Amino acid sequence: MYENALLTVEEMAKADAAAVASGVPSLALMESAGAAVVREVRRRWPIQPVVVLAGPGNNGGDGFVAARLLKDMGWPVSVALLGDRAALKGDALANADRWAEKVLPLTPQVLDSHNLVVDAIFGAGLSRPVEGPVRATIDAIGVRGLKSVAVDVPSGVDGNTGKVMGTAARADLTVTFFRRKPGHVLYPGRALAGDVIVADIGIPDSVLEDIRPKTFANGPASWLGRFPWAGLAANKYDRGHLVIVGGSEMTGAARLAAAGARRAGAGLVTIAAPKSAFAIYSAAAPGMLVKPLGPGAAGERAFRTLIADRRRNAILIGPGAGVTPTTRRLVLTALKSGGKAVVLDADALTVFANAPTALFKAIRGPALLTPHEGEFARLFSEEGDRLTRARKAARQSGAVVLLKGPDTVIAAPDGRAAINENAPATLATAGSGDVLAGIAAGLMAEGMDAFDAGAAAAWMHGAAAEAFGPGLIAEDLADELPGVMRRLAAMPMP
Repeated sequence: MYENALLTVEEMAKADAAAVASGVPSLALMESAGAAVVREVRRRWPIQPVVVLAGPGNNGGDGFVAARLLKDMGWPVSVALLGDRAALKGDALANADRWAEKVLPLTPQVLDSHNLVVDAIFGAGLSRPVEGPVRATIDAIGVRGLKSVAVDVPSGVDGNTGKVMGTAARADLTVTFFRRKPGHVLYPGRALAGDVIVADIGIPDSVLEDIRPKTFANGPASWLGRFPWAGLAANKYDRGHLVIVGGSEMTGAARLAAAGARRAGAGLVTIAAPKSAFAIYSAAAPGMLVKPLGPGAAGERAFRTLIADRRRNAILIGPGAGVTPTTRRLVLTALKSGGKAVVLDADALTVFANAPTALFKAIRGPALLTPHEGEFARLFSEEGDRLTRARKAARQSGAVVLLKGPDTVIAAPDGRAAINENAPATLATAGSGDVLAGIAAGLMAEGMDAFDAGAAAAWMHGAAAEAFGPGLIAEDLADELPGVMRRLAAMPMP
């Protein structure tokens, strides 16, 4: 259940404490952590001079263990300590005492004549910016282009947010323990961590039953068991009927969303479009339905009639809809439609920039908001890291919020959050967000709840882009979805 859990610094401390309470000695945990670092170092590099940079806490204790074990294996090892050796406490002190060699002060000079660094200065719980000689030393790692192995996180990275606290050097390899932390998958921490190895150091998985983490790395293990596969006796109405509001100018956006929804499995998709653009939409794809809407109040009445049909169980508004009073009224109409699943993207969010409370008050049923950073800032506070902001936005709005980016965050009002990490840079192309909204809306039309649909759509979107590779444009994404879904179908159910 918690395979993909991401533990906050506080949750990891609880996991350590619970392991000790269950009978695992804390000194054994530190020995296993240092041994894991050594194992990964030996896998990647031949014997060479290595300098271990140790901090004043347990992270430094892990470094002392790694130094001792490497030396016992014949590696030339130097150790530099931040602070006074006499100030160390507990297990860190015990392992410093086991290091019989000289301990150097931590300055940039200790890096001389070394190409490989074990960075055990600060752990994930750093609470203030890095300053002084330690900052100069960390900076020197990057300036000199040294190979770096980070213990838990690269020193200077906040394990909860991925933010840089003053400075941080990019690691080639990060060895963390038991479970990753949010800072390993949120930028910029993700870019600084290099290859991340999660080592088993003897903490039993059972400790998570009491911790009950709410943050996860997004992946099929979290939602595949609830994926809406069509049953053998299913018909198109069983698979849901999605209504997408199309605009009169940017007609490609709704068509891209429709392609994503249909490939994701929605049984029927109707685009409700202005009469002036009817010919464009009706010629787009033979399997897509189009309902013309007249201008003004007549068009809005036609939209209400259209979605009143109980078989039309999901609505997507935003892609190419236009930032107009009409779009705003259609959004409010959709949200009053009696519990139908609603996905709001792009223009459907921007039209509430001056009155976000009106939008939030109207959300009563299953709803998913899919803003990028600019759209998010028009509705919600920008204070805090991405994970915190997305969670606050979900609580405030009463909807699941999918905050798009290279580290897309999907957050639910109850505090659950998933961080997506499979999105390649090729997704930075016009229209890709429209396809994402369509995938999510299609899954919700099929009965998937908003949180699972947002998480599954983000992963499928990234997997489709990865499968296509360089040269991707938005039109390619829907065509890659069948292959992605074949992969999902072949995976064992969690």
